[in-house]
Amino acid sequence: MAAYILRRLLLVPVTLFGVMLVNFALTQFLPGGPVEQVLAQLEGEGDVLAGFTSNGDPIDAGQESEYAGSRGLPQEFIDELEREFGLDKPPFERFVTMMGNYLRFDFGESYFRDIPVFSLVAEKLPVSISLGLWSTLIVYMISIPLGIKKAVNDGSPFDTWTSGAIIVGYAIPGFLFAVLLIVLFAGGSYYQIFPLRGLTSDNWEELSAIGKVLDYLWHLVLPVTALSISGLATLTLLTKNSFLDEIGKQYVITARAKGLSERRVLYGHVFRNGMLIVISGFPALFIGLFFGQSLIIETLFSLDGLGRLGFEATLQRDYPVIFGTLFAFSLVGLLVGIISDLMYVLIDPRIDFERRG
Repeated sequence: MAAYILRRLLLVPVTLFGVMLVNFALTQFLPGGPVEQVLAQLEGEGDVLAGFTSNGDPIDAGQESEYAGSRGLPQEFIDELEREFGLDKPPFERFVTMMGNYLRFDFGESYFRDIPVFSLVAEKLPVSISLGLWSTLIVYMISIPLGIKKAVNDGSPFDTWTSGAIIVGYAIPGFLFAVLLIVLFAGGSYYQIFPLRGLTSDNWEELSAIGKVLDYLWHLVLPVTALSISGLATLTLLTKNSFLDEIGKQYVITARAKGLSERRVLYGHVFRNGMLIVISGFPALFIGLFFGQSLIIETLFSLDGLGRLGFEATLQRDYPVIFGTLFAFSLVGLLVGIISDLMYVLIDPRIDFERRG
């Protein structure tokens, strides 16, 4: 197992290189770069894409400069901006330089915030980790017992009404459910029970250790609930179907024929095999909660996390921040995949990835 983990760890930098290469190549074809963003701000246009046609071509591109267009800005100013952003060099050279810096964990500085990207990512990462980790834990803590109970009581009234509730929860988009929670419990129209913004209160520093923990959890209730609702439905049904499939197999019938109790059959035989497919879904669920829905939830609850940072950087064409957040997301996803394999072995020691490799 140690050799297998070592191989997986050695593949991490190779995979990261591929991810960064593909995305770097894609950014070369995006209309509107950081230079255009600066010019748009200087002109008070507010939107970098205002100077582009619907097909992405610069307006008045045939004039002296594709950046200046009809604005009458001196070419020397444009050239200075290009040098400052490092865009005066060929793309291949810029990519090699960027990856060389990444090997030293030097992610550069934000074009528009004058802050090292590493500091920005480190500042925002705890927010995204909090949302993704707590949501995943809650989804698993609720979905696995519920899915097992539904499998054992398949076709019962309990199974029927819980399936109905799950389908309704799955059908409601996460952002719409978040808005509903805000309206009901965050002072929207009814009750002011939970805070609407941030992860901590203004007086957090003055609270005791227990008070800080409670305040932190209090702020997480609504965003984590909104994030968890769709994952609950998916994982509950996955768990139920997995256990139903195992319960009908011959080894379960044999175990019952030997006189083993239902609890012993369920948790001594079925659980280990039924959990394999559930564990296999852990990376997808965590990454989905961590990446996919984080932007909307962070925006609705005024949480300053990686999703919001990456979105704002994309609008501004702040390339160092875009690639920094992409690197962080990719690294977390790869490490979660390795953790998932370790959980496989923990659930069923018969699995030997090293021998299979």
